[in-house]
Amino acid sequence: MTLAATMVDVVYPLAGHDLPRDHRQALAEGLEQVVPGLSEWPRIGVHRINVVAGVGGTALLSQRARLTLRVQREQVSALAPLDGATLDVAGHRLQLGHGAPRELLPHGTLYAHLVTTCDDDELLFQSTVERELQALHVSGRAICGRRHVMTLHAAGLTGFSLMLDGLSPADSMRVLEAGLGRHRHLGCGVFVPHRSAAALRA
Repeated sequence: MTLAATMVDVVYPLAGHDLPRDHRQALAEGLEQVVPGLSEWPRIGVHRINVVAGVGGTALLSQRARLTLRVQREQVSALAPLDGATLDVAGHRLQLGHGAPRELLPHGTLYAHLVTTCDDDELLFQSTVERELQALHVSGRAICGRRHVMTLHAAGLTGFSLMLDGLSPADSMRVLEAGLGRHRHLGCGVFVPHRSAAALRA
């Protein structure tokens, strides 16, 4: 039986050349200019935008780059101003196409590139994640990956990549809809289906 999701991903094609490699806060601010109050929507999630791997402050956009927002079903119509909009992301322009809804589907393995809690220490981070999973009544194996530091209000914010394995369909859907940790509007704690633990090294 297919589980009915209360949330949905809305996917926008992107046209642009490059972005700051650390662009999460700037992207949130650019979205807020087009849809005021977006960051305050309950359970709003902004997926990571794929950029070309490398070093330096500016990164080229991947050819497969998309902007994806995870919102409650009834909020999709309120995203209409984003269709065809131009986002200003710290001076870099992103032209959006038409947003298309995409259903959330449960998967036994989920991955988030960055999950942030109030913990800089990996062991404390893992303990916080376990408590959040228990609160969601989710069982499975949590595998902590690479440490990341993003900029938030000119300060460093520490997080880790995280894989959840051995999830039941119901548990998987709970994680997809609720996420883990803080700052979902900055793309933190937003999970996607994944097949390989190799993502933890990314």
